[in-house]
Amino acid sequence: MLLALGAAAACGSREAPAARLRARVIRPPRDTLRFDAPASAGRCVRPGGGLLLQGTERGNGVLVLLRFGDSVARGEFPLLARADSTTGRGAIVAARYMIGDAARGVTLDSGAVSVTRTADALTASAYGSGAEVAGAGRVLLDASFESVRIGPDTVACGTRL
Repeated sequence: MLLALGAAAACGSREAPAARLRARVIRPPRDTLRFDAPASAGRCVRPGGGLLLQGTERGNGVLVLLRFGDSVARGEFPLLARADSTTGRGAIVAARYMIGDAARGVTLDSGAVSVTRTADALTASAYGSGAEVAGAGRVLLDASFESVRIGPDTVACGTRL
């Protein structure tokens, strides 16, 4: 009986791994925060295309807005300023994280985003640094999105100052 259950489990359908965000925020000289969250992706409703990757949980999260042409590109994306509306290809990366009861945030101004894609999912890594919003210095971010499927729905991807 146990052998039959083991064989059934081994032959059963394999589900794709769940889409995840894994992030590390480093606030020099001594604070490091790590968080793991469910992730998702949606195509942008905007001229020129785009894709919004997001992962959030319990006040912590990372957003990556990829801007590209007609199809989801692979490779390196340079970081763009949040209000850059003219550059065709690039990424805007922002993170929100909790320190005690206080919410903090950062938009990266140096670094890059790297994207790989398989037939049914994509993987993206964002790394770089930026000035902490309402904080006391620069923050480093290392985030990875794994096994993310692009959802059928579209999302609004506009930025505001």
